[in-house]
Amino acid sequence: MSAANLDKVPSSEALASTPADLKRVLEAVLLSARTPLSVLELRKVFDEQIGADVLRALLDELRQEWSARPLELLPVASGWRFRTRAEFMPYLERLNPEKPPRYSRAVLETLAIIAYRQPVTRGDIEDIRGVTVATQVIRLLEERGWVDVVGHRDTPGRPGLLATTRKFLDDLGLRSLAELPPLQQVNSTLDLADGQ
Repeated sequence: MSAANLDKVPSSEALASTPADLKRVLEAVLLSARTPLSVLELRKVFDEQIGADVLRALLDELRQEWSARPLELLPVASGWRFRTRAEFMPYLERLNPEKPPRYSRAVLETLAIIAYRQPVTRGDIEDIRGVTVATQVIRLLEERGWVDVVGHRDTPGRPGLLATTRKFLDDLGLRSLAELPPLQQVNSTLDLADGQ
């Protein structure tokens, strides 16, 4: 870009002078982000000139403005992100026919136990399931980024305590574990999966 054209490029302050302009900047940043962005990260976009409370209000307004569009702005555990609404997913899957990974009942049961009873040890999971938990089941959940060791129980052998991660919540579109569906609903989903 030539020096003559540099003065035609708007400064960041010129781009974000009104609430509408601030929302446009937020929209651009969130649409281009690959991962959820926290309020702290979003404040950095504006050189921390905007308070967290103002930023949250702008995000809520932006979320409302997108409520009738194919994308939705969601607060998740790690911050805010745009996501395609569920009703449009069948159309997107036609473009990218890859099937999401299918998990065995053992993996899903183990994940559910960790999510609803955390933190738990492998022994706790085995006591609840009534069968041995294969090492590859825990490894698969760790590799997916859904489960991590968060400490060790103060008992002989000091077994690792497993808990879900922020990525687990982000991937499910949840802000906290309190938003998990009731356990009975999870059990009926597992039963339906067995019937297929």
